[in-house]
Amino acid sequence: MKNIAVLGSTGSIGTQTLQIAGNDKNINICALAAKSNVKLLAEQVRKFKPVIACIADEEKYSELARETRDLSTKIVCGADGMAETASVKEADSVLNSVVGIAGLIPTICAVKAKKRLLLANKETLVCAGEIVMSLARGNGVDVIPVDSEHSAIFQCLNGEKREKIKKIWLTASGGPFFGKTRAELENKTKEDALKHPNWSMGAKITIDSATLMNKGLEIIEACHLFGVDIDKITPVIHRQSIVHSMVEFCDGSYMAQLGSPDMRLPISYAINYPERKPSFADELDIFQKSCLTFDKPDYDTFKCLNLAVSAYKKGGVLPAVLNGANEAAVDLFLQGKIKFLDIADLVENALEKFDGGGKITLDAVLDADKEARKIVYERGLSLC
Repeated sequence: MKNIAVLGSTGSIGTQTLQIAGNDKNINICALAAKSNVKLLAEQVRKFKPVIACIADEEKYSELARETRDLSTKIVCGADGMAETASVKEADSVLNSVVGIAGLIPTICAVKAKKRLLLANKETLVCAGEIVMSLARGNGVDVIPVDSEHSAIFQCLNGEKREKIKKIWLTASGGPFFGKTRAELENKTKEDALKHPNWSMGAKITIDSATLMNKGLEIIEACHLFGVDIDKITPVIHRQSIVHSMVEFCDGSYMAQLGSPDMRLPISYAINYPERKPSFADELDIFQKSCLTFDKPDYDTFKCLNLAVSAYKKGGVLPAVLNGANEAAVDLFLQGKIKFLDIADLVENALEKFDGGGKITLDAVLDADKEARKIVYERGLSLC
């Protein structure tokens, strides 16, 4: 029996995880946590009957408690509740699909409680990869990636020596704006940016896919997950989203992982690792996907890629600044307060306010995140 705590249970990854669990009697969902969707969380609590459930939005606590008052599930809320849920003793694994830096503290709590970490929250490693991976090693905790690209790399490296890696090819769909010029992107709307060609994802990550910031964040994440230099990681546009990533080895051979663009594949792999079990994902018909293409990214038009690489190379809190500034800028864009191209410009402006290097501490990361958001909101709102 696998006992799993699901953080971010009402989001895209969380709901697909619970779909898999609902079809496997050997998976027990012992804890659930969500940001603010009381209605769906209450339904999940009623179905899976976890020992604990957390609503991060403290104002929604009474509503969730009322909706589940006839059940034995302990209801908690806020940051303390998230920490308690992430470290609940009944869980042997914690799947963290919380969006943004909000997932960092729950990740640390899970690792300190020696839970296997199934990580779908890339911001955890972008902002504090050194801290998290060091804690994981010190506590003997396995970190299993859930992102489709990192799951693919993880699978390709299974049984391989890291020193034999020549290059990691990190695939990207290119989002809805592949091939567009900056002039063509000038007046693109939220509705335009949310029309992802292949994947069904939450709003924030879909916008990140459109700006290619998602790929920049994933490059940083891969550095920490696999212990490779950033110069060995190359993003490549693969419009079909069938090859989820590739590893090139020193002998010139490539190893790739293919599958349908369905997150149930990497979720199932992470939950069941090192076993493989049916994922209930859509099957890939290779006869319908006979043409696979690979293109170089347009770094000039989609400058978030260069911003991410530069932030990582300069080090210190700059990756946290990058992430915090981006989260704030995407929020402003989704509210209709800034233009699409303003996202990268605001992130770049925030990065210019900080120095790189220096020792990374959790407090420094959180302070940098807070300050980066403040800079972006102040400047972004002035553009309205």
